[in-house]
Amino acid sequence: MNIKRVIPDTAQAWENGSLGRSAAHARPADPSLEQAIDESLGLQAISIRVPKATIEAYKLVGAYYGKGYQPLMREAMQRWVQAEIKQIRAKGEEPALPASARGSTSKLRRSA
Repeated sequence: MNIKRVIPDTAQAWENGSLGRSAAHARPADPSLEQAIDESLGLQAISIRVPKATIEAYKLVGAYYGKGYQPLMREAMQRWVQAEIKQIRAKGEEPALPASARGSTSKLRRSA
């Protein structure tokens, strides 16, 4: 009798890496797919220099919350900007934006 070893298809199996992390089955995403994903999420790649200690701290906090450090940094930047916009508006002022940034802050305007 031939018995197959089956890993249960559960959310936990995907999260803990039992499923979906085999290097033998991985392949790079097509650049056009990566671009389409970034567009649909409203993301833009940037390059900044950050102190190594800050990145390590984000990695520690990210591990605690079960997230990568980059999504955590993105979340922190969004929170900071929203709080700053609220403070500026509380003074009765409106932050001035360059024309190139006006469309990209529509989510901030609604939530701030």
